[in-house]
Amino acid sequence: MNDCIRAVGIGEVLWDLLPAGPQLGGAPANFACHAAALGAEASVISRLGDDSLGRAALEGLRDRGLDVSAIYVDSDLPTGTVAVTVEPSGNPCFSITEGVAWDALTVDDAALERVRRADVICFGSLAQRTPRAANAIQELVAATPREALRIFDINLRAPFQSRGVVVRSLEAATVLKLNETELPVLAGWFDLRGEPSEQLEALGRRFGLEGIALTLGAAGSRLWRAGVWHAATARPVAVRDAVGAGDSFTAALAIGWLRGWESADILAAATEVAAFVCTQSGATPRLPVGLVTRFRTPEARPAA
Repeated sequence: MNDCIRAVGIGEVLWDLLPAGPQLGGAPANFACHAAALGAEASVISRLGDDSLGRAALEGLRDRGLDVSAIYVDSDLPTGTVAVTVEPSGNPCFSITEGVAWDALTVDDAALERVRRADVICFGSLAQRTPRAANAIQELVAATPREALRIFDINLRAPFQSRGVVVRSLEAATVLKLNETELPVLAGWFDLRGEPSEQLEALGRRFGLEGIALTLGAAGSRLWRAGVWHAATARPVAVRDAVGAGDSFTAALAIGWLRGWESADILAAATEVAAFVCTQSGATPRLPVGLVTRFRTPEARPAA
C-alpha cells in the first residue's frame, strides 16, 4: 500500500465547449484532477497555447491542486478546444479542433522527472493523433517505473482512431480502460471472438495486461484482474452530462488499486464516483466529502 500516491496524466488539456458554457477538460487532465481530489499528488504533462484559454487552463488546474510545471506554453499553436453537444441520454458528442498546442507535445527533463517518480500514469489515444505527440507519449510511458500502473484509457474519438497507436499503447500499458462503444472497435481490429468477457480476456493475454476495466454506462462496470471478473451495478441517477465520468472512474480505479483494495471494492467505489460526475455539468465537478474521504484515508475501505 502506498500512502503518498503520485499520479500523472499525459496528453491533452483543452476546453470543452458545452451548451452550458466552457469547461476545462481533456481526459488526462480530468484524470489528474480527480486523482488529486481523491488524495493523490497529481500532475499533468501537456502543452497549451500562449492565449487567454491557456492561461485560464493553468489557473484552473492549479486551483485543483495540480502540479503544472510540466505543462508547456506554445507561442505558435492555440490551446485546444472541443465543441460538445449532449444527446438526450446525456452522452456527449465531440468535434475536436486540430492543429493545437497539445499536438506538438515534446519531452524534457521536467516531464521525465514526473513519470520517473510516478506510481500511476494515465494516457490515451487521442493525444497521439500526430507522430510528434505519439512519440513523446511513448517515450514518457517507457520511462515510468516498472512497478507503476500504466493505464491506457483508450478514449477513441473519430476520426482520430489508429490501430497502430493502440497496439503500441497496449504493449506499453499494464491496465486497459475502455467503454462499451470502444470494445466493438477493438474486436474488429484484433479479431476478438465470443462474449465481451472472452474478447477482453484474449486481449489481456495477448498484451500481458494486469487488468482491464470496462464501463457500461447505466449498466455499471466490470473489472478483469488476476484472471477473475468482478461486476458492479450503477445506481440510477439523473444524468446531466456524462463528460468526464469515465476519467473519474479511471482515477478512482487507480487510487483504490494502489491503496491495496479488493477488486470488488475498487469497482464499486469507482462506479459510485462516476455516477456522481454524471449528475453534474462538466468533466471535473467538486466531489462530495463522503466520496473523497474513503480514498484519502489509507486504511479506509468503501462503505458496504
